[in-house]
Amino acid sequence: MSNIQENPAETLRLENLWDSDFGDDYVERNQSVGEHRRPFWEIILSEFPSQSVLEIGCNIGANLQWIASLIPPQNVYGIDVNRRALLQIRNRVPDINSLWCPARELPFRDRWFDLTFTMGVLIHQPESTLPLVMSEIVRCSNKYVLCVEYYSEETAEMPYRGQTGALFKRNYLHIYQELFPELELIKQGFLSRDEGWDDVTYWMFEKK
Repeated sequence: MSNIQENPAETLRLENLWDSDFGDDYVERNQSVGEHRRPFWEIILSEFPSQSVLEIGCNIGANLQWIASLIPPQNVYGIDVNRRALLQIRNRVPDINSLWCPARELPFRDRWFDLTFTMGVLIHQPESTLPLVMSEIVRCSNKYVLCVEYYSEETAEMPYRGQTGALFKRNYLHIYQELFPELELIKQGFLSRDEGWDDVTYWMFEKK
């Protein structure tokens, strides 16, 4: 990963794609995706107490709606590049903080949040932008970084609704550990389709 150079044109292409009809369609397809997620967040915030949380790629609040019921909502933040998603999350979870922002350039101070996380967002980052996005996620965390993504031992691009370079399965555990040796893996697990998820792997890191 360290030899990859950022490709601004590809980065902007994908950010614009998600802030277009393509991203709006994703919003509409996922209206009810978070209905089953409360138990997961109850466990996570019980085991890893956090009084401030940032989700990178929050969409309509499938995760933040539950987090905001477990910690003070004014300490809950979400960023996204799809404007329709942000309009919906402001209606669904009005007391949290949601703003338009690309994941590669977070407008927060270092170590501002107890927990920063992605859920199905790093898979949509191009190879050239991924290290920068991950660096921003780690920079803004004071203690915990949670990664919930599709796993593959080797990086593999997957077909995604007619788009190229828009979905990658990767070994995100290895990438985080390679790029950020200050992160210690403290929990991992798998969330299957049988449980109402999408066969995703999660890793919780503590920032030393």
